Amino acid sequence: MAEIKTVKIQDPIYEETYTAHIKKNGAAWVGWIPEVPEVKCKENTPEELLKTLEKALHETLEAEEEAWDKQIEEDAKAGRLDRFAEKALENFRAGRYYEIEDLQKL
Repeated sequence: MAEIKTVKIQDPIYEETYTAHIKKNGAAWVGWIPEVPEVKCKENTPEELLKTLEKALHETLEAEEEAWDKQIEEDAKAGRLDRFAEKALENFRAGRYYEIEDLQKL
């Protein structure tokens, strides 16, 4: 059984570091990113594999962000966030809030 190598991948857009696991599997190399299970790739060389993993990771993160944005927009239009806005206004009016500068000190 081939040894699994661990490589750190930095996503420059989302500024997060992810752990890629790669190993030789027959004539090819396979890799995956445990933090993002849907990212799994196979290439002929470890260098190609890392490039493909980086690209697949970025594309997956973008798709997740777009889905999140779409869901938030749908929830806002449907009024599912109204109770949170009302609660926030209630807390603000009652003086239960922090200034941004104060939060940064916490």
